[in-house]
Amino acid sequence: MTAGEPQLNIHRQVVEQLGRMIVGGALGPGDPLPSEELLAGQLVVSRSALREAMKVLGAKGLIESRQKTGARVRERKFWHQLDADVLGWRFATMPTRALVVELIEMREIIEPAAAAAAAKKRDRHQLASIGTAYKAMAAAANREEWAQADVEFHSAVLDAANNELMSSLFHVVAAALHSFFLLSAGVSDDFKYSLPKHFNVYDAIRRRSATQARVAMQQLVDDSRRHFRYGEGVNR
Repeated sequence: MTAGEPQLNIHRQVVEQLGRMIVGGALGPGDPLPSEELLAGQLVVSRSALREAMKVLGAKGLIESRQKTGARVRERKFWHQLDADVLGWRFATMPTRALVVELIEMREIIEPAAAAAAAKKRDRHQLASIGTAYKAMAAAANREEWAQADVEFHSAVLDAANNELMSSLFHVVAAALHSFFLLSAGVSDDFKYSLPKHFNVYDAIRRRSATQARVAMQQLVDDSRRHFRYGEGVNR
């Protein structure tokens, strides 16, 4: 470990602590943050580490600092909602039904089209990656393994679409998707209930049937919506 690594770890811990407090609602929009001296004491960190963490949170749109009034939490509309950390904190601290619906809507816009494109444009290595992820889902021994393999499956489909912009957008929300798939698995007694639908997506891409791939992926997204409409594990 280099001399700078402990400081980086402390800096990251402060970002995590404050980010979760803000996104989780412990600090609401407009609320002032404690003074730098007090906050550094509460978090047991140096003031320099705290300043660096505050810069990160400011870049994510969570706080704003003014010379006379100090730092305050910003309105949610200013938060960078596609930031991987912000999404992760939202799922970790306040996975509301509204957030789940937003994520499902985003998937509905992106994933059916991506599956259709993958059926047309995938190469054999990309197909193999989708197949490997599917096999990992089938072999998953618990919900955590399932959720991780599920993310890898959908990520592999997006990569096979060979559209860098679309793939990049999806990878930004990978952390939130992991939490989403973990929640979905926890709602059902059989966390592998959607495995046949994933196979349908894989098989359509394998057969290069863009129409069937689009339909199969749309069915997966629709199933997510139905599953959560009556499911538990998220806040209203």
